[in-house]
Amino acid sequence: MKLNSTDSYWFLGLTALALGYCLLTKTALFESSVIVTGILCVALIAIGRKEGYLFGLYNCAAYAWIAYENGLFGEVLLNLLFYLPTGVIGFFMWRKREGGKGVLMRRLSWPTLVKIMGSVLLFVLILGFLLTFFKGQKNPFLDATTNAVGICATFLMMYRYAEQWIFYILLNCITIALWALRYIDQGTEVDSMIFMWVLFLANSIFGYVTWSRNTSPNAFENDYEKRIDLR
Repeated sequence: MKLNSTDSYWFLGLTALALGYCLLTKTALFESSVIVTGILCVALIAIGRKEGYLFGLYNCAAYAWIAYENGLFGEVLLNLLFYLPTGVIGFFMWRKREGGKGVLMRRLSWPTLVKIMGSVLLFVLILGFLLTFFKGQKNPFLDATTNAVGICATFLMMYRYAEQWIFYILLNCITIALWALRYIDQGTEVDSMIFMWVLFLANSIFGYVTWSRNTSPNAFENDYEKRIDLR
Protein backbone atom coordinates (compact mmCIF):
# COMPACT_ATOMS: atom_id res chain seq x y z
CA MET A 1 0.00 0.00 0.00
CA LYS A 2 1.79 3.12 -1.28
CA LEU A 3 0.97 6.41 0.43
CA ASN A 4 2.19 9.95 -0.10
CA SER A 5 4.10 11.58 2.75
CA THR A 6 1.12 13.51 4.21
CA ASP A 7 -1.07 10.40 4.31
CA SER A 8 1.73 8.30 5.79
CA TYR A 9 2.43 10.82 8.57
CA TRP A 10 -1.27 11.11 9.37
CA PHE A 11 -1.88 7.38 9.46
CA LEU A 12 1.22 6.61 11.54
CA GLY A 13 0.73 9.61 13.83
CA LEU A 14 -2.89 8.82 14.63
CA THR A 15 -2.05 5.16 15.27
CA ALA A 16 0.86 6.16 17.52
CA LEU A 17 -1.44 8.44 19.54
CA ALA A 18 -3.89 5.60 20.08
CA LEU A 19 -1.20 3.14 21.13
CA GLY A 20 0.51 5.75 23.31
CA TYR A 21 -2.72 6.56 25.14
CA CYS A 22 -3.43 2.88 25.82
CA LEU A 23 0.06 2.30 27.19
CA LEU A 24 0.29 5.46 29.29
CA THR A 25 -3.15 5.02 30.84
CA LYS A 26 -2.72 1.25 31.20
CA THR A 27 -6.02 0.72 29.43
CA ALA A 28 -7.31 -2.85 29.61
CA LEU A 29 -6.54 -5.05 26.61
CA PHE A 30 -10.15 -5.22 25.38
CA GLU A 31 -10.71 -1.47 25.51
CA SER A 32 -7.30 -0.93 23.89
CA SER A 33 -8.26 -3.19 21.02
CA VAL A 34 -11.43 -1.15 20.46
CA ILE A 35 -9.48 2.12 20.35
CA VAL A 36 -6.67 0.89 18.10
CA THR A 37 -8.86 -0.93 15.57
CA GLY A 38 -11.21 2.04 15.47
CA ILE A 39 -8.34 4.39 14.65
CA LEU A 40 -6.91 2.02 12.03
CA CYS A 41 -10.34 1.81 10.44
CA VAL A 42 -11.07 5.53 10.14
CA ALA A 43 -7.48 6.53 9.28
CA LEU A 44 -7.39 4.11 6.34
CA ILE A 45 -10.83 5.21 5.13
CA ALA A 46 -9.71 8.86 5.27
CA ILE A 47 -6.90 8.12 2.81
CA GLY A 48 -9.14 6.06 0.57
CA ARG A 49 -8.08 2.51 1.45
CA LYS A 50 -10.60 -0.33 1.55
CA GLU A 51 -8.57 -2.13 4.24
CA GLY A 52 -10.13 0.19 6.78
CA TYR A 53 -13.35 -1.80 6.54
CA LEU A 54 -11.61 -4.94 7.81
CA PHE A 55 -10.49 -3.32 11.06
CA GLY A 56 -13.95 -1.78 11.37
CA LEU A 57 -15.64 -5.19 11.54
CA TYR A 58 -13.97 -6.06 14.83
CA ASN A 59 -14.26 -2.53 16.15
CA CYS A 60 -18.02 -2.21 15.74
CA ALA A 61 -18.67 -5.61 17.37
CA ALA A 62 -16.43 -4.85 20.36
CA TYR A 63 -17.68 -1.25 20.67
CA ALA A 64 -21.26 -2.56 20.76
CA TRP A 65 -20.47 -4.46 23.96
CA ILE A 66 -19.13 -1.33 25.68
CA ALA A 67 -22.19 0.62 24.52
CA TYR A 68 -24.43 -2.13 25.93
CA GLU A 69 -22.74 -1.87 29.33
CA ASN A 70 -23.47 1.87 29.29
CA GLY A 71 -27.15 1.58 28.35
CA LEU A 72 -26.70 3.04 24.87
CA PHE A 73 -28.90 0.53 23.09
CA GLY A 74 -29.22 2.61 19.93
CA GLU A 75 -25.45 2.39 19.56
CA VAL A 76 -25.61 -1.37 20.12
CA LEU A 77 -28.23 -1.89 17.41
CA LEU A 78 -26.46 0.45 15.02
CA ASN A 79 -23.16 -1.39 15.28
CA LEU A 80 -24.44 -4.97 15.24
CA LEU A 81 -27.32 -4.70 12.79
CA PHE A 82 -25.96 -2.02 10.48
CA TYR A 83 -22.21 -1.39 10.68
CA LEU A 84 -21.27 -5.09 10.63
CA PRO A 85 -23.12 -6.05 7.44
CA THR A 86 -22.43 -2.76 5.65
CA GLY A 87 -18.75 -3.14 6.56
CA VAL A 88 -18.62 -6.35 4.55
CA ILE A 89 -20.66 -4.89 1.68
CA GLY A 90 -18.66 -1.66 1.67
CA PHE A 91 -15.36 -3.51 1.44
CA PHE A 92 -16.40 -5.27 -1.77
CA MET A 93 -18.00 -2.12 -3.19
CA TRP A 94 -14.76 -0.20 -2.70
CA ARG A 95 -12.76 -3.14 -4.03
CA LYS A 96 -14.55 -2.79 -7.36
CA ARG A 97 -13.76 0.91 -7.50
CA GLU A 98 -10.16 0.89 -6.31
CA GLY A 99 -7.02 0.65 -8.40
CA GLY A 100 -3.45 0.60 -7.22
CA LYS A 101 -3.55 4.24 -6.11
CA GLY A 102 -6.81 4.66 -4.26
CA VAL A 103 -10.58 4.75 -4.34
CA LEU A 104 -12.67 6.56 -6.95
CA MET A 105 -14.61 9.53 -5.55
CA ARG A 106 -17.86 11.41 -6.25
CA ARG A 107 -19.75 14.45 -4.91
CA LEU A 108 -23.39 15.25 -4.16
CA SER A 109 -25.30 18.23 -5.54
CA TRP A 110 -26.60 20.74 -2.96
CA PRO A 111 -30.31 19.90 -3.57
CA THR A 112 -29.61 16.21 -2.95
CA LEU A 113 -27.62 17.03 0.19
CA VAL A 114 -30.48 19.14 1.58
CA LYS A 115 -32.98 16.31 0.96
CA ILE A 116 -30.70 13.87 2.77
CA MET A 117 -30.42 16.19 5.77
CA GLY A 118 -34.20 16.48 5.97
CA SER A 119 -34.56 12.71 5.92
CA VAL A 120 -31.99 12.36 8.69
CA LEU A 121 -33.90 14.80 10.91
CA LEU A 122 -37.16 12.90 10.41
CA PHE A 123 -35.45 9.61 11.25
CA VAL A 124 -34.02 11.11 14.46
CA LEU A 125 -37.47 12.13 15.68
CA ILE A 126 -39.00 8.71 14.96
CA LEU A 127 -36.16 6.62 16.39
CA GLY A 128 -35.75 8.86 19.44
CA PHE A 129 -39.41 8.36 20.28
CA LEU A 130 -39.12 4.58 19.89
CA LEU A 131 -36.00 4.41 22.09
CA THR A 132 -37.88 6.00 24.98
CA PHE A 133 -39.70 2.66 25.37
CA PHE A 134 -36.44 0.75 26.08
CA LYS A 135 -35.99 0.18 29.80
CA GLY A 136 -32.68 1.62 30.96
CA GLN A 137 -32.15 3.67 27.77
CA LYS A 138 -29.97 6.73 28.31
CA ASN A 139 -30.38 9.97 26.29
CA PRO A 140 -32.75 8.51 23.64
CA PHE A 141 -32.85 11.41 21.19
CA LEU A 142 -29.09 11.99 21.35
CA ASP A 143 -28.60 8.26 20.85
CA ALA A 144 -31.05 8.37 17.92
CA THR A 145 -29.12 11.23 16.35
CA THR A 146 -25.88 9.25 16.31
CA ASN A 147 -27.77 6.38 14.68
CA ALA A 148 -29.37 8.50 11.97
CA VAL A 149 -26.25 10.49 11.14
CA GLY A 150 -24.08 7.36 11.30
CA ILE A 151 -26.32 5.44 8.88
CA CYS A 152 -26.36 8.34 6.44
CA ALA A 153 -22.58 8.80 6.61
CA THR A 154 -22.02 5.08 6.09
CA PHE A 155 -24.11 4.93 2.91
CA LEU A 156 -22.33 8.00 1.56
CA MET A 157 -19.00 6.35 2.37
CA MET A 158 -19.99 3.08 0.68
CA TYR A 159 -20.89 4.99 -2.50
CA ARG A 160 -17.71 7.09 -2.23
CA TYR A 161 -19.25 10.54 -1.76
CA ALA A 162 -16.95 13.17 -0.27
CA GLU A 163 -19.87 14.64 1.72
CA GLN A 164 -19.69 11.65 4.05
CA TRP A 165 -17.18 13.65 6.09
CA ILE A 166 -19.66 16.43 6.82
CA PHE A 167 -21.88 13.85 8.50
CA TYR A 168 -18.95 12.14 10.23
CA ILE A 169 -17.81 15.44 11.73
CA LEU A 170 -21.34 15.97 13.08
CA LEU A 171 -21.56 12.36 14.24
CA ASN A 172 -18.29 12.55 16.13
CA CYS A 173 -19.23 15.80 17.89
CA ILE A 174 -22.58 14.35 18.98
CA THR A 175 -21.04 11.06 20.12
CA ILE A 176 -18.44 12.89 22.20
CA ALA A 177 -21.31 14.72 23.91
CA LEU A 178 -23.13 11.41 24.39
CA TRP A 179 -20.15 9.81 26.13
CA ALA A 180 -19.53 13.00 28.13
CA LEU A 181 -23.00 12.56 29.59
CA ARG A 182 -22.13 8.96 30.43
CA TYR A 183 -18.97 10.30 32.12
CA ILE A 184 -21.13 12.53 34.31
CA ASP A 185 -23.28 9.49 35.13
CA GLN A 186 -20.11 7.49 35.92
CA GLY A 187 -20.42 4.99 33.09
CA THR A 188 -17.83 2.28 32.32
CA GLU A 189 -14.78 2.70 30.01
CA VAL A 190 -15.97 6.26 29.34
CA ASP A 191 -12.53 7.95 29.33
CA SER A 192 -11.27 5.63 26.61
CA MET A 193 -14.36 6.10 24.49
CA ILE A 194 -14.17 9.90 24.70
CA PHE A 195 -10.50 9.78 23.66
CA MET A 196 -11.29 7.49 20.73
CA TRP A 197 -14.10 9.73 19.46
CA VAL A 198 -11.94 12.85 19.76
CA LEU A 199 -9.42 11.16 17.46
CA PHE A 200 -12.29 10.18 15.17
CA LEU A 201 -13.29 13.85 15.01
CA ALA A 202 -9.76 14.93 14.10
CA ASN A 203 -9.64 12.23 11.43
CA SER A 204 -13.00 13.37 9.99
CA ILE A 205 -11.65 16.88 9.51
CA PHE A 206 -8.56 15.46 7.83
CA GLY A 207 -10.75 13.21 5.66
CA TYR A 208 -12.93 16.14 4.59
CA VAL A 209 -9.90 18.19 3.55
CA THR A 210 -8.29 15.24 1.75
CA TRP A 211 -11.38 14.18 -0.18
CA SER A 212 -12.38 17.76 -1.02
CA ARG A 213 -8.89 18.45 -2.32
CA ASN A 214 -9.00 15.40 -4.58
CA THR A 215 -12.50 15.96 -5.95
CA SER A 216 -13.38 18.67 -8.45
CA PRO A 217 -15.89 21.26 -7.10
CA ASN A 218 -17.95 20.62 -10.26
CA ALA A 219 -18.00 16.85 -9.80
CA PHE A 220 -21.57 15.94 -8.91
CA GLU A 221 -23.01 12.50 -8.22
CA ASN A 222 -22.88 10.21 -11.25
CA ASP A 223 -21.42 12.85 -13.58
CA TYR A 224 -17.87 12.54 -12.35
CA GLU A 225 -15.40 10.26 -10.62
CA LYS A 226 -11.82 10.95 -9.69
CA ARG A 227 -9.06 8.75 -8.30
CA ILE A 228 -7.22 9.82 -5.14
CA ASP A 229 -3.52 10.12 -5.87
CA LEU A 230 -1.81 8.11 -3.14
CA ARG A 231 1.59 7.83 -4.73
